[in-house]
This record gives sequence, structure tokens and C-alpha cells, in this order.
Amino acid sequence: MVEFEQALLAVAAAFVIFAVVALYRVYVGPTIHDRVIAVNVMGTNTVIAIALVSAAFDQPVFLDVALVYALLNFLLSIAFSKFNVEHGGVL
Repeated sequence: MVEFEQALLAVAAAFVIFAVVALYRVYVGPTIHDRVIAVNVMGTNTVIAIALVSAAFDQPVFLDVALVYALLNFLLSIAFSKFNVEHGGVL
């Protein structure tokens, strides 16, 4: 069982690395749309990493944190899209 927990933590670490790689696109992104999508990808990778850590440590409380973070990530994307469309940009 220890190998399974270590594998879950390794996969969670890989998703954290993917989120850090997406941070490059947030910084460099040629358009604002690329940056918004990269922030959304970072949020999704973070939710997946939190869920994997929850499974590895057998702590269902972390799943609640992951769900709240996923909802906030979704609301941020919707709010930014609405703001961008209202100020002349087409998303």
C-alpha cells in the first residue's frame, strides 16, 4: 500500500510541475486570452494535485478544499470573461 501512496504523491508532484510550467505562459503569453487559459490550467492542475494528496493521505477534508478551489477557479474565469467582453474585447 505504501507504493500506491508514493505513486499518488509522485503524480501530484508532476501536476504541480505542470502548473509551474503553465506559469511561464501566464508571464509570456502573447495575448490576454493565452494568459487567462494558462491561469485556468494552473487552477485545474492545483485541484487535481490536492485531490491526489487527499487520496494519498486518506483525508477526505482535502477534497472539500479542492472543490471550493475548483469553484473559485471557475468563477474567476467567468468573471474575467464578462469583464473582458464588457470592455470591448471578444473572448
